[in-house]
Amino acid sequence: MASKKQFDITNRTFQMVFSAVMVGLATVLSVIPVVQLPFGGSVTLFSQVPIIAVSWILGIPWGLASGLAYAVLQIFVGGIGNFSYVQGMLAYIILVFADYLVPFTCLGFGGLFKRLIRNEYAAAVSGALLVSLIRFISHFVSGCTIWTEYAPDTVWSAVFAYSAAYNASYMVPEAIITAIGICAVVAIWNRLNKEQENQA
Repeated sequence: MASKKQFDITNRTFQMVFSAVMVGLATVLSVIPVVQLPFGGSVTLFSQVPIIAVSWILGIPWGLASGLAYAVLQIFVGGIGNFSYVQGMLAYIILVFADYLVPFTCLGFGGLFKRLIRNEYAAAVSGALLVSLIRFISHFVSGCTIWTEYAPDTVWSAVFAYSAAYNASYMVPEAIITAIGICAVVAIWNRLNKEQENQA
């Protein structure tokens, strides 16, 4: 007689609980930076990984939903104060979308390559690098529009260079850490699945 499954990723209760736990974990990890930059942005200890894990395990729709919830929490946890540094409705819209909603929701695309690339670790790393690139581009746009006053010069070339360098300074190490973290998640998930199959 087959034993009861320890977890069933098609079960709606499991999906909701797992997603909620991962969003909470990502939020906690995001407020414990390894490196904090002076004008926003930080290198964290795997804060992107839980949302990518949801995408990898439950699929992209769940990943995007979890990413959106995480993005909203990011606004309230650390983003509210940033509204005092910008002025005008357009600046507020760019701040909300370019610094929060787009980059963090798009973490939900982390599992995009799961069925496109045969090697699971290559697929996981590709997904981690893709979402990190999307995050970088989104923050870069924000830096070139509403945070131009921090650039050393107001000419567009200087603004572009400053935004690219500043955002790359934390997103490159963040991408590397994320790639390592999601590979660990894939290894653990595969082991759990194998143990469950052996118990069946």
